[in-house]
Amino acid sequence: MKPIDFEKLIISEDENYIFINKPSHISTLDERTGEGESILRLAKKYHFDAQTCHRLDKETSGILAIAKNPDAYRFMSLKFQNREISKRYHAVVDGIHQLKDRMVDLPITPLQKGIVKIDRAEGKEAQTIFNTAEIFRKHTLLECQPITGRMHQIRIHLACLQASIVSDIQYGGKMLYLSEIKRNFKLKKNTDEQPLISRIALHARSLTFENDKNEKVQIQAEYPKDMAALLKQLRQND
Repeated sequence: MKPIDFEKLIISEDENYIFINKPSHISTLDERTGEGESILRLAKKYHFDAQTCHRLDKETSGILAIAKNPDAYRFMSLKFQNREISKRYHAVVDGIHQLKDRMVDLPITPLQKGIVKIDRAEGKEAQTIFNTAEIFRKHTLLECQPITGRMHQIRIHLACLQASIVSDIQYGGKMLYLSEIKRNFKLKKNTDEQPLISRIALHARSLTFENDKNEKVQIQAEYPKDMAALLKQLRQND
């Protein structure tokens, strides 16, 4: 993985916060092994007092809020804790799904293998609202609004709806190839077909909240190249 230029990730910045569009394949916080790069390390190189206000899974791209001082960190952390920030994700999922304000309210328990399971007896509360954004021939673009913030919450809740995310093998998703959606597709000789997206097709699209001046703020992260390319192919071959 080539070095990441932190400044190129920045969507907006003021005296208190940096909002970035996190790439996939990089952790928000330092790995337990202490190896590899993380967004937190990159942020601290850019601003010595930087602190991430929440986190995204390693393979998930999208909007991430970073505080530049302790007061800003406390303010934003409380916003997340009190569920006063609206988080919206976009996911490309297998199958056709017509959803409108569909609430999934299923408790979650983490397992030692780094995955989670639905556990109605002892799991922690987990709620997600789903809405259909766009429908293709065999796939759907969904907007996902997590109310709580459990690990892998969107992924397992979608699996419960039989709408696993493209490339999310852990939770029933399938790799997607151009040959599956493009008519008359021909692969070049002596080549192996590569999937249209090599990581989980999940992107943190936006954050909406009221700042310390009671002004409504919405920050949006554009699709990265792999997600944009996936959607382009689905639209062209619909």
